Amino acid sequence: MVAALAVACCAACSGSHHKDRVYGALTARLGESLAVLGWNTLMSNLGWQDNYVLVDVDAAPTDPAKAHADPRDVQFGLYGALAHPMEATGIGSCENERNLKSSVIQALSAPEGKRLTGTVCLGRLSDRSAVRGVYLYSPRDRIADTAAAYPAAFPVGLLPTKENDTGLVVKTTSVAAWRADGTQLTQASLGDPSAFSGSGYMLLGLDADTIAAKYRDDSAARGGPMMLLAAPTLPPLGLSPACSAYGSSVLILPEASLDAVHVSASLCTQGDINEALLYATIAVVGTHAAVWTTQ
Repeated sequence: MVAALAVACCAACSGSHHKDRVYGALTARLGESLAVLGWNTLMSNLGWQDNYVLVDVDAAPTDPAKAHADPRDVQFGLYGALAHPMEATGIGSCENERNLKSSVIQALSAPEGKRLTGTVCLGRLSDRSAVRGVYLYSPRDRIADTAAAYPAAFPVGLLPTKENDTGLVVKTTSVAAWRADGTQLTQASLGDPSAFSGSGYMLLGLDADTIAAKYRDDSAARGGPMMLLAAPTLPPLGLSPACSAYGSSVLILPEASLDAVHVSASLCTQGDINEALLYATIAVVGTHAAVWTTQ
């Protein structure tokens, strides 16, 4: 891991190398530091193992006396020309694969909540050329007066949203739901009262689209990109490995050189089966974020 001294050095010397923001997200090269979510954060040493991206993180509160994001909420994702977003909560991200658990010397942790240090694992991904960097954000960090929430009930999901609401058109591309015991539900299940008892979960395929230039201007004015949040949800590990894999949030941060914003993601709602399936919501919310690029 990069020593703490490197954080201080990079914080002092790297500011002049920071790039223009990517859709409102703070931007730096790997090996430089940024102040985001109340943390002075350095990302470095991006590498690959078993089709996972590994990146080292070293962060300390910008001001210990002021609020900063809970380390357990910090979400990391791969930035680049990916077919679909690939994200993970930093703490615990290296636990999914036995080979990673045994070979990563120090997985990301937050000793006493005063530091965020260790390795983040993101994958699986075989196309290494698609990765341009790594971003971070917190689903709990929300820019005021930017949120819009929509019903996404089984079996219809989310109807196409109005672009004037948030600057994005978000719609459902697929809906699948299960009881906690693994029984898959269909539209015919709506007529069976016993099907909707206990716990359950739903996977929603979602597309988010807009014109890149418009999203760039909107994000700059807002102070950050948008994210999608699915509710309700449960803490890891949740009710299904699929929910752990897809999560309940995704940052809308496509590669900046593309002419159009088009993000295809899958999100999970889970918990009480009635809440998770019949009263599910998708929120579109602005947030603060940062991205570290390879060049």
